[in-house]
Amino acid sequence: MKRHECLKEIADLVGDALCVVCVGGTSSEWNAYHPSDGNLRCWTLGLASSISLGMALGLPKRRVIALDGDGALLMNLCGLPTIMRKKPKNLIHIVFDNGIYESSGGTKTATTEGVDFVSVAKGVGIKNSFGANSTGEFKQLFVDAMNRWEHTFICARVEPGRGEVPPWPWPDVENKYRFTRHVEQTEGISIFQARLPGSWKKT
Repeated sequence: MKRHECLKEIADLVGDALCVVCVGGTSSEWNAYHPSDGNLRCWTLGLASSISLGMALGLPKRRVIALDGDGALLMNLCGLPTIMRKKPKNLIHIVFDNGIYESSGGTKTATTEGVDFVSVAKGVGIKNSFGANSTGEFKQLFVDAMNRWEHTFICARVEPGRGEVPPWPWPDVENKYRFTRHVEQTEGISIFQARLPGSWKKT
């Protein structure tokens, strides 16, 4: 199965979830199938899961979905025990394992040598850890996770290759502000506030 096939299967199922997407083809594909200001592209490789954890803890009543990659997760494996310790009930962590660093030339990742993310996740204590090898299986695991309201880890083994979709549309700074304003509006909270000049006085 292909990553873009999996993403297409769940695009209409996420509702108002906030989605943190790793850089590369995943972000372009996800934005094509689920365009939203609630999508945040994580430019720093490896930090999608950690950023998602922070959002899940800060907004405990809001579903947060991390769309990660094998190369990215390998750079931040220490994040998994931290997520387990915090046990964010509203976080679904999805990893698409295609066995390569797709955006930087196709170098093989350690998963081609036997690293099993599901076993790693279970090993650090994440009880809801599952693997998918077909789009149907992946979709069902995702539906179950959405219904469960417990931290869930899903690893989908996919073939290399990108979907034929438009590129990611925004510079990262613009994406950050659009995303933050979206959170402010949908959560009824204030995150960014304009600094008032020192000469301003409240009357």
